[in-house]
Amino acid sequence: MRMTSLATLGFLLLCCMAFAIHASDPGYMKFRDPQQPLSKRIRDLMNRMTLEEKIGQMVQLDRSAATAEIMRDYSIGSLLSGGGSVPRLQATPQEWIDMVNDFQKGSLSSRLGIPMIYGIDAVHGQNNVYKATIFPHNVGLGATRDPDLVRRIGVATALEVRATGINYAFAPCIAVCRDPRWGRCFESYSEDPKIVKMMTEIIPGLQGDIPSDLPKGIPYVAGRDKVAACAKHYVGDGGTTRGINENNTVIDRHGLMSIHMPAYNDAIIKGVSTVMVSYSSWNGLKMHANRDLVTNFLKGTLKFRGFVISDWQGIDRITTPEHANYSYSVLAGVNAGIDMFMLPFNHTDFIDILTDFVERKIVPMSRIDDAVRRILRVKFTMGLFEKPMADQTFIDKLGSQAHRDLAREAVRKSLVLLKNGENADGAALPLPKNAARILVAGTHANNLGYQCGGWTIAWQGLSGNNNTVGTTILNGISATVDSDTEIIFSENPSMDYVKASNVSYAIVVVGEQPYAETQGDSLNLTISEPGPSTITNVCAAVKCVVVLVSGRPVTVGPYLPQVDALVAAWLPGTEGQGVADVLFGDYGFTGRLPRTWFKTVDQLPMNFGDEQYDPLFPLGFGLTTEPVGSS
Repeated sequence: MRMTSLATLGFLLLCCMAFAIHASDPGYMKFRDPQQPLSKRIRDLMNRMTLEEKIGQMVQLDRSAATAEIMRDYSIGSLLSGGGSVPRLQATPQEWIDMVNDFQKGSLSSRLGIPMIYGIDAVHGQNNVYKATIFPHNVGLGATRDPDLVRRIGVATALEVRATGINYAFAPCIAVCRDPRWGRCFESYSEDPKIVKMMTEIIPGLQGDIPSDLPKGIPYVAGRDKVAACAKHYVGDGGTTRGINENNTVIDRHGLMSIHMPAYNDAIIKGVSTVMVSYSSWNGLKMHANRDLVTNFLKGTLKFRGFVISDWQGIDRITTPEHANYSYSVLAGVNAGIDMFMLPFNHTDFIDILTDFVERKIVPMSRIDDAVRRILRVKFTMGLFEKPMADQTFIDKLGSQAHRDLAREAVRKSLVLLKNGENADGAALPLPKNAARILVAGTHANNLGYQCGGWTIAWQGLSGNNNTVGTTILNGISATVDSDTEIIFSENPSMDYVKASNVSYAIVVVGEQPYAETQGDSLNLTISEPGPSTITNVCAAVKCVVVLVSGRPVTVGPYLPQVDALVAAWLPGTEGQGVADVLFGDYGFTGRLPRTWFKTVDQLPMNFGDEQYDPLFPLGFGLTTEPVGSS
């Protein structure tokens, strides 16, 4: 007993000596001491911060509007690269790292040296970056019904984001798209909230597995090979009237909670670091101004302890026209409970307006402190105060073969076979590899930009094969068939040309051209021209397989009798070889529709479980095939 008491006394004495040494050290700052509890580090730092420094932490700027001096002088909390906002076209990972580090040096040279966090829309891989692996968009991943696959994609995406020096991904989008006319439907895993909830498994892929003893709502990032994730867009973005982007979601509270909210609860349980607010409204009230759902429900009921971030110029769009009354928009957004504001350009206006509101006690200091506490919690959790600069050891992970193999696997599993001959005996797929001559046709057969879709290199996506590196579907077919097989390629051949070609069969690859957000809103949901005429010309003349490259179901009923097989390939990304893997039977078709395929657009919105449910193909539909040669 005496020896135990002496040991305890000695330990306490050492602690007191250590405290005395720290206390006597004028340079010691508790918030910089990783041995201190997180709560004490946050409290110590906040006690040292001025109002200006706190409000600066609430600002996120686009890289194009920032300098190292702005980061230093305004204590800016975060930067981002919007879609297509890059150091230069086809910038290398090292150039990305150098850019991020230069901005970070500016932050570290501020009075308190608070590091910034850098965000990017890595929504299907590190998709802004040249030579990155581009995975299938979420609609395709929803067709796989494979949460483990999505988790592995999260791991790979985190590594490729870190390869460019960036530590924060605006992903995943956990919208429940209830109307395919919405231009962001390809960013949604499914119309079914259970499938969307299943796919939140990407969050531990991006961030790492949370410790078992971590309380619900606490953000968690496991290490320097992980990134902070962002569940978006809170909440109801996929339920707007007629699928109009940023529009009004008209639904009662029970419907909102049962359809659009479940994946957020799951994301918070998995330790998601941030939540992004939706542009849309719920029953007429803009989400960026909805205190009940942001503060009371998200932060209160769901116990979310990370930070809430606005969308790009999100508070500007609280008013109509946007930015009509910016002071009101700032006040409404802050009081709603938004913590960080993706301005992304006018930081001085925002800072001046919010500072005035606080000084006049219109916005309570407690609201500012809540925002800054949450932002700092994420930054401390990420280890930014210990290691703020980019880790260059991940550079070789960008576009690595292992990641491309993973993306190819995802493509294979995402393909949904909608038609395969008139019956089992007359199945058109899988195709033989040893045909003497085959025709490949369609605008999307040899266009890497088209098969990647929006949010690839540029915000709206691009056309062509020179914007990044990958394998087109035509490339994949060429690599799969026998070396003696002759491949004829024509984007839009005439019927006479097809008849004269003397081919065994044709593969027609058509679909939608790239788009993102409002530019993708569509009332008719048709295949882009000249796709329909290509189907008609080819399929009337020869046995044909049609591969649809689209972000959602499109009108196919008129063409269905003409085609021998129909495949929904969604937006497969850079690894088009995965399409050929399944067309020719190296692997079987296993994908199932993540959303209802309508007969006509007049039926929309139409979702599984509706009283009036008469689809062309129902949710979950998907024919299967066995790999060639399997028992």
